[in-house]
Amino acid sequence: MSEQLHFTAKQPTKRIAADCLLTDQVGRLLILEPPYKSTWDLPGGIVEKDESPRQAAQREVQEEIGLTVEPGALLAVDWIPQTGDFTEIIALLFDGGVLTPTDIARIVPQPAEVKAFSFVTLDEAKGLLDAEQFARVAAALKAKTSEQTAYLENGLTP
Repeated sequence: MSEQLHFTAKQPTKRIAADCLLTDQVGRLLILEPPYKSTWDLPGGIVEKDESPRQAAQREVQEEIGLTVEPGALLAVDWIPQTGDFTEIIALLFDGGVLTPTDIARIVPQPAEVKAFSFVTLDEAKGLLDAEQFARVAAALKAKTSEQTAYLENGLTP
């Protein structure tokens, strides 16, 4: 093993997630109900090997609901520590833009990934998303108006 590969093999690894904040024309958030957990989610998911976070967000939206979106500005970054069997993760939240009624009509949830979808207000999202994801969403909405990416650690501003 080369010296460089040996050095790299000793470095820690982190998972990266990339989600999209998508809204309808009145500002409600698109959230998804996955079949594998009790809380709702934003469109997006884990970044695969040799894939950029932006590409992952785009791919995941396509896989989950059948829409092609162009992720825009990075709105929020959140470091989430290891809990139980889940390794630590860097969660990135991109601006996915505003969906038109035509876009919404083309949403096709993929059953393996999504049981249902809904457009909700921020107040409604609080009871559906897990606490850390809700904090990212709230911070991302503020970032959209301030044009400054939010940085969080476990859903909190350090």
